[in-house]
Amino acid sequence: MIPPVSSGAYPRRDGNLVRTMIGGAEAFARIAEAADTARERVWVTIAFYADDFRLPDGRGLFDLLEGAARRGVDVRAVFWLPTAESAGYGRTYPIDAPGRAGVKRRWDRAAGAYAHHQKSWVIDNAGFVGGINLTAIAMTRHDAYVEVNGPCASDVAHNFVQRWNGASEPHADDDLPLPAAVFAPCGPSQVQIQRMFGGDRSILEQYERAIDAAERTIYIENQAIPIPAIAARLEEALKRGVEVLLLVPAEPQGYVYRARQDPAQRGLFDALEALGRYSNFRLAGLPVYVHCKLMIVDDRWATVGSCNLHSNSLGGHSEMNVAIWDEAVVRELRDRLRAKHEGRMFTLSPSQYAVTR
Repeated sequence: MIPPVSSGAYPRRDGNLVRTMIGGAEAFARIAEAADTARERVWVTIAFYADDFRLPDGRGLFDLLEGAARRGVDVRAVFWLPTAESAGYGRTYPIDAPGRAGVKRRWDRAAGAYAHHQKSWVIDNAGFVGGINLTAIAMTRHDAYVEVNGPCASDVAHNFVQRWNGASEPHADDDLPLPAAVFAPCGPSQVQIQRMFGGDRSILEQYERAIDAAERTIYIENQAIPIPAIAARLEEALKRGVEVLLLVPAEPQGYVYRARQDPAQRGLFDALEALGRYSNFRLAGLPVYVHCKLMIVDDRWATVGSCNLHSNSLGGHSEMNVAIWDEAVVRELRDRLRAKHEGRMFTLSPSQYAVTR
């Protein structure tokens, strides 16, 4: 049994209805459907954004948001505002952008070189948590989202209110009250909303607990190779005979190649190569860029969200993941991923990973 985290802001809750979505087309078709029928609220936290982002039906982000606002829905967006140290990470929505009809906006800086990296939506009493950015290129990458209805969706809403009220930049006096009640149960799944945010480090703790409890299999999809502390736990699992598959970008971003050449980063790649010495470990890639951040243990527990396994996400970025204790949901996700990747996944060499382009 994978133990839940007890140190985070939110408990594991019963009574949730969970839906997993693979890829931008599936995820944003569902998000758009929910927003188009929303009656109370559409709230979104946004990290990276570009005007080239399009929903599957061709609309842009603000077409969707303004449409909800015209119906009288409370529409709010919190955008990450980079500092000088974090300005090179990617495109973001500028603080001097013209106003959008009915859409309330705030901007929030993170400390130093860190980012507000959460990608969450609250649409009426549903929460959506994942890793897909609002850019055209993000829609072409392999990624995932989770929809949660029930008590845990109120935790996604609570997080949004914290982000909204705590936004760092000057803003109008329209703070929100924290949710007064937990949303009603509506499904069979146990779920815990976990974060890297302020003093809440529950995503990292949950990764550690899940790896330590694994009995048969650990399946990871992540944009980053694991930091040495996580890799050491994976090695202990390998020693116990657990099968470990790590799916990463076959061609990672440039900073990974630069890190490979940096003596100060040697430990990161030494840890990966140590895993490669075990016959029950496989490093794999796809012909598309893997941007996903998920882990499945023993085909009965999963975590999906925005958190990479690199030092920024586990050190200072704000992140959000959904941890799921429901074997039926997890097996369906694993089966869908297996079917999607069948015949496309290929083995990579840990010792040669990111050595040369």
